[in-house]
Amino acid sequence: MTGDTTETAVVAKRVDDGEPETAEVRELVRAAGYEVAGEVTQTRTADPALQLGEGKVAELAELVAGTDADRVVFDNRLGPYQTYNLGQQLPDGTEVVDRFRLILDIFGQRAQTRKAQLQVELAELRYELPRAEAKTSLAKRDERPGFMGLGEYDESREQDIKAQISRIRDELEKIEKTEAQRRDTRRESGFDLVALAGYTNAGKSTLLRRLAEDVDVDENEDLHPDLDTTAESQDRLFTTLGTTTRRMELDRRNVLLTDTVGFISDLPHWLVESFKSTLESVYQADLVLLVVDASESVDEIREKLVTSHDTLYERNEAPIVTVFNKTDRVDDDELAEKMAALSALAPTPVAVSALDDINLGELRDRIDAELPARERERLVLPMTEDTMSVVSWVHDHAYVRDVDYGDEQVVVDFEARPAIVERSHAKASELVAEA
Repeated sequence: MTGDTTETAVVAKRVDDGEPETAEVRELVRAAGYEVAGEVTQTRTADPALQLGEGKVAELAELVAGTDADRVVFDNRLGPYQTYNLGQQLPDGTEVVDRFRLILDIFGQRAQTRKAQLQVELAELRYELPRAEAKTSLAKRDERPGFMGLGEYDESREQDIKAQISRIRDELEKIEKTEAQRRDTRRESGFDLVALAGYTNAGKSTLLRRLAEDVDVDENEDLHPDLDTTAESQDRLFTTLGTTTRRMELDRRNVLLTDTVGFISDLPHWLVESFKSTLESVYQADLVLLVVDASESVDEIREKLVTSHDTLYERNEAPIVTVFNKTDRVDDDELAEKMAALSALAPTPVAVSALDDINLGELRDRIDAELPARERERLVLPMTEDTMSVVSWVHDHAYVRDVDYGDEQVVVDFEARPAIVERSHAKASELVAEA
């Protein structure tokens, strides 16, 4: 969107039963840069042609006309025919989008790295593919190009989309191989890898800033809205689309902490698949911090924990620590009740307020305890021309407890990952051979 005038949108939602909840879709609309001008909801089975019933669509059209809204956002999945039919019933020029098209719009606005841009493009193509297939099928059946406003029949478009999807997958695979090599290099350098996961707007980015030093180690992915020292955390969805990795403040370990794209409810499989490579940083971590908003209701937190576990346990083998964030918004009794009610899903959580810097010391201790065990080693090095470079290497890759400098040898007492201990032995053997 351009210009100073904020565009407006009317929210619409249908549910089969119960009361329609529109809080999240309103946040999505706001995240896309629109103001919510009003909403229309309905509890009934879906109308195949319009999603809503005819009378409710008439009410929707009246609201759009009365508020002069630019867009109608459905918190439902709309088929191509439903989108067309709704457009025919609404004032001229009103754009009709569903929940998933809106999410793609937000992703497109936030994608700043090449990887994020490719993932957005892949998701958009997967969104368009069934619509292209519908055009092809309809045109072949009815021999009426452009029927129902679906556009001119072009049999090659479906094949073009599939070819583009294949090309993007190949490029993303190359990026992921590079990132996998980077992760391996970091582990070989003695770093433990910790990933932040959870629903968008749970406070992951604020927690990253609190836990991490002011050092960004991803030279190609440093465009993150929360990391400028003068910036405040933004209370909106999808402030993080790519991944940002920073060195974490922990006394006895070298730790890298990665913030990733937030989960969001009711995402179709094709959209989750499009961002699979971003989730690799979670799947490949040594520890996952699953962050939830403690101020939400028990039912909301439970639903999000279940969905998050489904996503994380699919490929993740690392331990998961649940972090109840935003405890500044709830009193102690309410927090205790929620943690007790959710103990089956989060048996030993840590409660913090990243905003107010509350209980982060306990969280750091928990991270230290949950990460892979370190080996303690006492390395005896002969005094040679290269001895000090080995001592320096151990300092860079391990937690050094003590160094004893003698006349003929140096003894280094340290803790490190098993792979680092093994490499230190090799370096010591090389010194012995030189002596």
